Amino acid sequence: MLMRHPHPELQFTQFLPYGAMIHDGGVQFSVFSRSATAMRLLLYNRVDDLEPSEVIEFNRDTDRWGDVWSMFVPGISDTTLYHFQADGPYDPAHGHWFDGKARLIDPYSKALAGEYQPPTDGVLRPPKSVVVDDYFDWEGDRHLRRDLSESIIYEMHVGGFTRSSTSGVEHPGTYLGVIEKIPYLKSLGVTAVELMPVHEFPIRGTDGQVLERPNYWGYDPMAFFAPHRGYAVGSEPGAQVREFKQMVKALHQAGIEVILDVVFNHTCEGNELGPTLSFKGLENRVYYMLGNGGSTYSNYSGCGNTINGNHPIVREMIFYCLRHWVHNFHVDGFRFDLASILNRDRSGNLIPNAPIVEAIAEDPMLSDTKIIAEAWDAAGAYQVGSFGDSLWHDTREERRWAEWNGRYRDDMRQFWRGDFGTLGAFVMRLSGSSDLYQGGGRTPYNSINFITSHDGFTLNDLVSYRDKHNEDNGEDNRDGDNNSCSANYGVEGPTDDPEISALRTRQIKNMLSTLMLSQGVPMIVAGNECRRTQHGNNNAYCQDNEVSWFDWNLVEENAEFVRFFQGLTQFRRSQPTVRRKHFLSGKPVVEDGLPDVSWYNALGVAVDWKGNDAALICLLMPPHGDHCDADGSCGREVMLLVNATSNPREFILPALAKGLRWRLFVDTSAESPRDIYPELDGPAPVTGALALPDRSLRCYVADG
Repeated sequence: MLMRHPHPELQFTQFLPYGAMIHDGGVQFSVFSRSATAMRLLLYNRVDDLEPSEVIEFNRDTDRWGDVWSMFVPGISDTTLYHFQADGPYDPAHGHWFDGKARLIDPYSKALAGEYQPPTDGVLRPPKSVVVDDYFDWEGDRHLRRDLSESIIYEMHVGGFTRSSTSGVEHPGTYLGVIEKIPYLKSLGVTAVELMPVHEFPIRGTDGQVLERPNYWGYDPMAFFAPHRGYAVGSEPGAQVREFKQMVKALHQAGIEVILDVVFNHTCEGNELGPTLSFKGLENRVYYMLGNGGSTYSNYSGCGNTINGNHPIVREMIFYCLRHWVHNFHVDGFRFDLASILNRDRSGNLIPNAPIVEAIAEDPMLSDTKIIAEAWDAAGAYQVGSFGDSLWHDTREERRWAEWNGRYRDDMRQFWRGDFGTLGAFVMRLSGSSDLYQGGGRTPYNSINFITSHDGFTLNDLVSYRDKHNEDNGEDNRDGDNNSCSANYGVEGPTDDPEISALRTRQIKNMLSTLMLSQGVPMIVAGNECRRTQHGNNNAYCQDNEVSWFDWNLVEENAEFVRFFQGLTQFRRSQPTVRRKHFLSGKPVVEDGLPDVSWYNALGVAVDWKGNDAALICLLMPPHGDHCDADGSCGREVMLLVNATSNPREFILPALAKGLRWRLFVDTSAESPRDIYPELDGPAPVTGALALPDRSLRCYVADG
């Protein structure tokens, strides 16, 4: 009998071709630079050392292999601190920014330690790179591999989630603080957290001082491979690596996946006026898109520079970075910030079949991860509905790239605000956006649906403010989106008016219900479930304070909203009817059966799609056979009654609906606890005519 011996736990510790790799009693340091004329390794004893304890020169004859400088240093190991230093041409007019005095962060750093230290003689002292031993006892942890169609995504900021004193955690603002709040996340019913950037970004300015407007959100990359040190409890070099892994393992144990928001579109080095910290001082012409012969930086990111993502060297770096986060940190997927930049060639032109976009989609070691594009950039590219479409081949059944559906956000906001002629757009988004995705061979779950994201108003503020109020950002209220499709319903900001307050409550519940009952994948921002406010600030990128932090008092103060959201997620997870893997067709799901979807106006007859009404009845039949869940559950019939008008309306149930027994699930106009019945045991309709107040939604489920 053939005996199988258990395999040791898989640890990817030396697959990176660059950076600092521990082996054979020492560390191999490897760095790419084509144009450098000399390279040095600076070693430090302590994090706060101003000067290196040892400077080791790379031998150009024996330590250079092609364009890679590589040297083995015996007798050192993990926690060793280092910089690179490179000589080479200083010719900014042609894109060369070499500075033989500059201390350079390793582009492949697995961790950073310390802060900027005060410069001396014009020499910047950035955080130090750390040699990291990647071993971690995962105790058998693996990726959860939940189907994207079954996902409910919760976008959150690691620091802001627990930094407030109201959080009551032992380790506020940290990876370990997130672990302490896992019971709350689990109670919400979300299946994945989408973490705003956790790769390294500056905490202080290059002078070592606290930044006047810090990039609290983290969209200012400094080292793509390294977890942010500011979210660690431990102060020892590399503590953030261990603590990030602890967080991921704990989330997985709770059944929650981890998706990272990655920013492969620019770095914190900025334009020609910015500092030389890493990429600029090693091979500026390769790492960045340049213009005017190399003298200026192309700025498709809106942040001063643009990563040259389709250069083979940079493409390789991004490729290995993604593998690093998946296999060393067990993350389950990525959301790519300003992803359309990845579709630009080395001259900045938008191209089909962009090499990096295809490499990400086709990489066999990333094949069980989720990849989500923010399918636009800051220079006018807008590819919602088409990101990566030209890549697909007959050999792959699924379309890998999902997208943040910006059209969903805008259309749903406008419909519930009462904008003229938006019923058709509402129906299209509710149905999974087939106009955007079906023609490209994709599915409803390629659409990541959201009403709000970190970038813009909170859901509470969306129904409380007509205008943005970003004065505290220090930019004279010029920053932030000017077209938020928001409304205040008569008073700007908080109000004691009971009618306005009641309407805002309905609108919040209308949009939460719509989001959770739409085909596609719902995403909610942390705090929307308990009415978190930013006091009208729709661009709180620099607000590392109570404006941005999660106020945990709201969980109790607005418990009715938390309960409402929990009921919605519970329903969604149990009902394949509202999270189909295939688009609705209007045809019977079984022979001689009822259509999978039917649309009616408030009178219970066919909708006049050329009209301008905003009242609608939707009747959904459950899927059948292979379209059901793996456990055989197919869900129940669902009926939606929607009144987005400013007047009460009477709804006449259509003939198809009268043949079923219904139970009320959601009524956004009712007070808690009658606004939602998580056990699907709400009252049945008394008659075939139902009255809905203005701007309200009601959902019924067939009595099982």
